[in-house]
Amino acid sequence: MKPKLLAALAALLSAAVLGPWAAADTAGWTAAERATLASLHLGKLAPPPADPSNAVERRAEAAALGKRLFFDARLSANGKVSCASCHAPERGFQDGRPLGEGIATGSRRTMPVAGAAHASWFFWDGRKDSLWSQALGPLEDAAEHGANRVQLVRLLASAYRPEYEAVFGPLPPMAGLPEAASPLGTAAEREAWARLPAGQQAQVDRAFANLGKAIAAYERRLMPGENRLDRYIAAVSGRVADGWAQDEAALSAQEVRGLRLFIGEAQCVSCHAGPLLTDQHFHNTGVPQRNPLQPDRGRAPAIARVQADPFNCLGAFSDAPPESCQELRFIADTDPHMAGAFKTPGLRNAAERAPYMHAGQIATLEQVIAHYVAAPQAAVGHSELARPGQRHGERRPIALTAPEAADLVALLRSLSGPICEAPGGLPCRTDATPR
Repeated sequence: MKPKLLAALAALLSAAVLGPWAAADTAGWTAAERATLASLHLGKLAPPPADPSNAVERRAEAAALGKRLFFDARLSANGKVSCASCHAPERGFQDGRPLGEGIATGSRRTMPVAGAAHASWFFWDGRKDSLWSQALGPLEDAAEHGANRVQLVRLLASAYRPEYEAVFGPLPPMAGLPEAASPLGTAAEREAWARLPAGQQAQVDRAFANLGKAIAAYERRLMPGENRLDRYIAAVSGRVADGWAQDEAALSAQEVRGLRLFIGEAQCVSCHAGPLLTDQHFHNTGVPQRNPLQPDRGRAPAIARVQADPFNCLGAFSDAPPESCQELRFIADTDPHMAGAFKTPGLRNAAERAPYMHAGQIATLEQVIAHYVAAPQAAVGHSELARPGQRHGERRPIALTAPEAADLVALLRSLSGPICEAPGGLPCRTDATPR
């Protein structure tokens, strides 16, 4: 039998026996690599886990109210700052600045919102333990919205009463409430708050918490969409559910080389794992301090903050029974590795999110890769990036040639996709309509 005919028969037999695995074999991926690739596909993302502390998170009317609040600049001291000011839809729900900019300049970078409902801890340091509690923080922050609690409840009463009460029931009586009062505001606002009876404070706090729960119901629906990496993985892994686009040509040869590095020698997948390309944990990787005179200790001091937060899962305004608050109840509050550690951001749409790191210290993707190769010592705590002679159990040093670094950057630029509003919290497919 002629060699060409033998080859053709072998190819047919391979396709018949291996089915969806055949294309993967021609791409040169091992079975273990295909399994890793499949774990990164957006189709592996389940709906967001239920948040027992927010009883209305799945209600459409709560999400509709939350969406209006998200875009309302009246939720600020100067009437010019909304949630969308930093989480701008036209910029992938971020702002492109090194530091968040509200009524003043913040101290950290704006984090992505799409897919955030899959997290257990929020903000770069994890100082909040729910999406709704996270939504409350910027509202009273002096550099962000700069609003005060009573002002916000008064806005609910004047502009949103029917929608609010359809979801949460009656608002507290406005009679007797000052124009401005908050336990976290200016000296005058704190004094006005202290003069309120405890029962009235609790009523305001409840309405304030509900405002956050409505915003969270909307944010829970914001999901990342399918990108070129997903289409490539669906074609070569053989382990992705039907209905997702498959295109082995979706990635260039350089991007495929970068993908091999990503799950292999570059060790990116150690932290940037799963469909959202994040492990949702906190790591110290020696990122330089933006202000060495005021070092940012990251996760370490935030642990006490989330434990003391009146709007946490165990607080009076949570809808969860205590036994449902496992993350908070068993938080590791003595882990020395949390000094200088920050949350791993997801890499989807990373190319559109420059500058990088928790305070925009690194300008480009090329410089991000160079940082991990250089593996500098941490100014606070101890970096996980291993160097010869460092502590046992840390990752080995990353050694990349200049062409390999360029391959990895090329892969990171392939991760862009749409962000859509998905009522069921499911990821967006190619034909989804962006927000």
